[in-house]
Amino acid sequence: MSGREMSGPTEHRFSGSEVELCWFEWRADLAGREPTIFLAHATGFHARVWDQLIAHLGDRHVISVDQRGHGRSQKLLIEDWAVLGKDLAELVTHLGLEGAIGVGHSMGGHALTEAAAACPSAFHRLLLVDPVIASPADYSADYRAAGGWSVDLMNGDVHPTAKRKNRFASPDAMFERFRDRHPFSLFEPDVLRDYCEFGLLPAEDGDGYVLACPPAIEASIYMTSRTNPDVHKAVRAVDVPVVVLRARSADSREGLMDFTTSPTWAGLAAEFRQGTDVHLSELTHFMPMQDPKRIAGYVLGSAG
Repeated sequence: MSGREMSGPTEHRFSGSEVELCWFEWRADLAGREPTIFLAHATGFHARVWDQLIAHLGDRHVISVDQRGHGRSQKLLIEDWAVLGKDLAELVTHLGLEGAIGVGHSMGGHALTEAAAACPSAFHRLLLVDPVIASPADYSADYRAAGGWSVDLMNGDVHPTAKRKNRFASPDAMFERFRDRHPFSLFEPDVLRDYCEFGLLPAEDGDGYVLACPPAIEASIYMTSRTNPDVHKAVRAVDVPVVVLRARSADSREGLMDFTTSPTWAGLAAEFRQGTDVHLSELTHFMPMQDPKRIAGYVLGSAG
């Protein structure tokens, strides 16, 4: 069954201390029977990009969140990545999660790690899919001044993502524009359709659609991705099994906009109290979009 054939989720709103978040829920009637699966997406994506993966999870209670600035959540620039974990911790507390399975991709893995440390009983295991957590040294002032993985152009230049095309006539038009373009050409077609369908909002002026994650917000995330060195305190505090999936490594950094290779510190899993490192060198950073069925196996603990 594909995500396009599943019954749709219920949309909810949560007003946190700083931001209003949108979150989606599948099979609320199954809450409490098995651990809830809680999903946090990557930069520039949204809660519904997981639909095809969710289709492979069977009958499970699933919650997926639009992080701040994304999807149907409030549009706020990100100045410090610490707010992302705080947002998720507040939502997790509001939901009353206990013993859930936490899944975070890229930026979502960073935020989920912070939330799990802040809410120790909320999760009984984590799956971090190529999380953006660099080595401790990479959060130093010297490293940030020199630049790093899609980090910061501190000389005042505009980050390339701020120049993304922001207006489309329709989700179909967006799909046709991206289907043969790298890295979107790596996505399973139904995943790309979900990305386009739920990644647009009607333009306020009535002329077509605009990106649900505005380019300026996406750029702000990349430009501040080394602003939270305390994430390593959270890593060391998490005391549940954690699987870290890492994508293919780059022999050398090929450029600011090469998002297909892994941003994850190779030593990350060893820093967790109960961490396991899984290097999927045949997959890219977009592994949940490339192979949602395989990644769903890791979510359920049946892969490997």
